[in-house]
Amino acid sequence: MNIKITKCHGSGNDFLIIDEISDAYQFSEEERAELAKALCNRTSSLGADGILYVMPSQVADARMRVFNADGSEASMCGNGIRCVARYVCELLQVEEALIETMKANLEVKNEAEIYPNIPTYLVEISPVSFQTKDLPLYVETDTLLNEKIPGLHEDLLFTALAVPNPHLITIVNKDVLDSNVQEILSKYVNGANEYFPDGVNVSFVSILEKGSIYVRTYERGVGFTNACGTAMSASTLVSILNGYNEENRYVDVYNNGGKVRCYVHHQDNQYRIDLIGNATYVFHAVVSIDWDAIESFEVGEKTYYEEEAIQYKKLQDDAKKYVEDHLK
Repeated sequence: MNIKITKCHGSGNDFLIIDEISDAYQFSEEERAELAKALCNRTSSLGADGILYVMPSQVADARMRVFNADGSEASMCGNGIRCVARYVCELLQVEEALIETMKANLEVKNEAEIYPNIPTYLVEISPVSFQTKDLPLYVETDTLLNEKIPGLHEDLLFTALAVPNPHLITIVNKDVLDSNVQEILSKYVNGANEYFPDGVNVSFVSILEKGSIYVRTYERGVGFTNACGTAMSASTLVSILNGYNEENRYVDVYNNGGKVRCYVHHQDNQYRIDLIGNATYVFHAVVSIDWDAIESFEVGEKTYYEEEAIQYKKLQDDAKKYVEDHLK
């Protein structure tokens, strides 16, 4: 079987897009998971954080399903949906679109460049819930807002929220970032534990200056990643709730993959977060697979987007320097 793929990335968080609108592939649920585990394997000639299946929708312009590299399905992916936004808008030749995801239909649109000559898209991140049952998180309170979790860490204060992916966020200084605390803690809450039965994305956030934060995320089903779009969105909201930033103002969010920009709306006791950032293509290729030996897939000639790579590297270099100059 031949499958067309587009490798892309949002903030260095890379994915393989499989277009089921233009090509009527017939995948079973097991096959979707097996494809993700095989094609995303970093030891292969492709490698990625996940697969983005772009599918027809009865209620929106397109439907997105996200499968992580371990074969698990995510309810949302902020960096991934930017890539899908570009793909769908270019496919349909429109500037705005509505994308169906597992929990909500989300607005996306082409946006002013976040950096010169970088394809940039705005995506809606919602719904936002602070109810611990929505993560789920097993604690004695209905919400966890800037509080300790007994037995998890004796000093750190955590906020738990779903956007709709589950996130556990704490604001830390450089010393904590440089330690192994995040790795130890993240592996614990994503293994057998008493708090998060389904695991959770864990983000450590540092305040760089007013209007700028740095976020490092251990992503459920992936591990440490260059960036996680929903984590950056949720972290922006947490920085606002802690008084470091403000609603209705842009916040630049730096990460190991580059930077994005977030904007938090608050109306009728509901939050909506706009995530604005790159949607960069890496290459197109055709993959030949045999379902009986899927790990031995073959990749045809790759058509690279070299100029996009060069320009994004400039953004990354500038972002890295900014973080080095401001992280304390």
